[in-house]
Amino acid sequence: MSAQFDYIIVGAGPAGCVLASRLSEDPDVKLLLLEAGGRDSNFLFHWPAGFARMTKGIASWGWSTVPQRHMQGRVLWYTQAKVLGGGSTINAQIYTRGNALDYDAWRDEAGCEGWGYRDLLPYFKRAEGNQRFDDEFHGADGPLGVAMPRGALPICDAFIRAGQQAGLPYNPDFNGRYQRGIGYYQLTQRDARRSSAAAAFLRPAMPRPNLTVMSGTEVRRIVVERGRATGIEVREGTALRRIACDREVLVSSGAIGSPRLLLLSGIGPARHLGSVGVKVVHDLPGVGENLQDHVDLCVLCECSGDHSYDRVQRPHRMVAAGLQYILFKTGPVVSSLFEMGGFWYADPAARSPDIQFHFGQGSGIETGIARLQNPGVTLNTAFVRPRSRGSVRLRSADPADAPLIDPNYWADPYDLEMSLRGLELGREIMAQPALAPFLKREVLPGADIGNNPSKAFDYACRMAKTDHHPVGTCKMGHDAMSVVAVDLKVHGIDGLRVCDSSIMPLINSSNTNAPTIMIGEKAADLARGRPALPAAMFSWERNEPHPFAEA
Repeated sequence: MSAQFDYIIVGAGPAGCVLASRLSEDPDVKLLLLEAGGRDSNFLFHWPAGFARMTKGIASWGWSTVPQRHMQGRVLWYTQAKVLGGGSTINAQIYTRGNALDYDAWRDEAGCEGWGYRDLLPYFKRAEGNQRFDDEFHGADGPLGVAMPRGALPICDAFIRAGQQAGLPYNPDFNGRYQRGIGYYQLTQRDARRSSAAAAFLRPAMPRPNLTVMSGTEVRRIVVERGRATGIEVREGTALRRIACDREVLVSSGAIGSPRLLLLSGIGPARHLGSVGVKVVHDLPGVGENLQDHVDLCVLCECSGDHSYDRVQRPHRMVAAGLQYILFKTGPVVSSLFEMGGFWYADPAARSPDIQFHFGQGSGIETGIARLQNPGVTLNTAFVRPRSRGSVRLRSADPADAPLIDPNYWADPYDLEMSLRGLELGREIMAQPALAPFLKREVLPGADIGNNPSKAFDYACRMAKTDHHPVGTCKMGHDAMSVVAVDLKVHGIDGLRVCDSSIMPLINSSNTNAPTIMIGEKAADLARGRPALPAAMFSWERNEPHPFAEA
C-alpha cells in the first residue's frame, strides 16, 4: 500500500473530531477521518430540543443489548450514534465531567500515571468555551460552547427548591470544587444551538487542505503487517479498498465500536476470535471486556396544568415554536429538555456522590418512557459508580452483523440496591412541598409499589434504560486485561492507538461527553509527541488535606 496519509482516524465521534482538529493544525501532516454515519446536516442535530427525536433511532446504529440475566431477561434498546460528532450530536447536551476523585482513581487504582484530576483539568479547560465561568475550573476560550440553560420553565425552579427541601444543597457549578447538590446543568450550546464536537472542532478544520473527511464509510478492519498497523480496509460498493498511513491509525469509534473494530481486525481474545471465525492477529484478552454503563430508573409525574413542554406536542404549537426559534432564538426549541438535576448519595459511606438526577421537562422524551395524555415531567435517577462489568463480543466474522452488547446490569447486587435507593430519593424529591402546586400525582412507579421489594424490582426491570454512557472496553492500564498503555498505544501493536471513552479504566460519575472530548485533547498531544500540559494547582488548597473531599 502506498501511503497518502500520516494519520488515519477511525470514527468522527467526540474524540475523533477533536483529534482531526488538533492534528490538522500542523499543515505538514496529512489526515484522513472516516465516519460510518452521515453528515450532521439535518436541523434537528443543531436545534437543542431535537434531542427528543434522537433516542428513538435517528442517526443510530439500531443496536440492542443481549437479554440481561439480572433484569428478568430484558433486552434494552442501546442507542449508539452514527453521524459526524457521534454522541455529542445526538445527546442531551449536558456538560458534566464527573468527580475529581474519579480521575484520581484512574491514577491510583488503575495505575494510569498522568491521568489524575490535576493532570486532566487543563485539557478540560483547553476545550471549553464557557459563557459564564472563567476560573480555576473552567476555560472561556476553547472551541466547545458551554452555556447555561435558556429554556427552563417555572417548574424547574420548583424542582430545585424541592431538592433543597429534601436535603440537597444548591450547587451553581457541578464542575467546580464540589459535585454534590442540586441545580442547573451547563449545556454544550453556543448561541442557542447545540455545540457538538462536529460543530465546535471539526467544521472549522474541514477547509484545511491537509484534512480529508469521508462520511458514510465504514471501516471493516485495521490492516496489521508484521506487528504494525499500516492502514485500514473499507468497502466501496462491492470492492474492498485499502488505505495506508505512515504514522498511526487512531481508533475513536466509541466504547462499542472501537472494541468491535479491533475484534474484526483479529486483535482480541484468541478463543473468542476463533469461535467466530476471525483469524487471530494478536491475542489481547481485554478487548471488549470491562464494559461499564449507567442505567436509569425514572419517576414520572402528571402535572396539574400546562407546566411542561408536553403542551408543545400539538402540531400548530410545534410550528409556532419552530418559528419562534428561527426568528428570535427563544421558546421551547432552545431547551434540551433535561436542563437541571443533581448529585447525591445512595450509600452514605460513598467517597463522593453516587446518584445522578436528570429532570426532564416532559413525558415520553426518551424511548421506552410513556408519554402521558396530560402534561407530565420525568426524573431520571442513575447509580453512577456501578461495580458490574459487561462485555462486547462479535456475533460472527461478518462486519454487517450487530455486536453482542452485554452491559451485565446489576450483576453485582450492590448496584441494584443503590439503584433502588436512588429511585426512592427521586420519589422523595418529587413529593416535596415546592412541587405540590405543579404536580397532580405520581404515575410511575406509583403508590401501589409501597415498600414492597418485589414490586420495586419488577418495576426496575421493566423500566430501566441505559443512560447512553458505555465506557471501558479497551481499558488503559498495565495489567493483563488492559488494552492500551497510558500513552493510549495498543499493547503489542505498533502504530495503533485507541482514543475515546473505551480507554476509561473506571467510569466517571456523570455524563461521558465532556470526558471523551478531554481524552481527544490529551490524545492529540500524545500523538504529536508534545509534553503534557502543566498540572492544575489551586489557590485555596494549602490548608486542606484533600481539597476535593465531598464530606
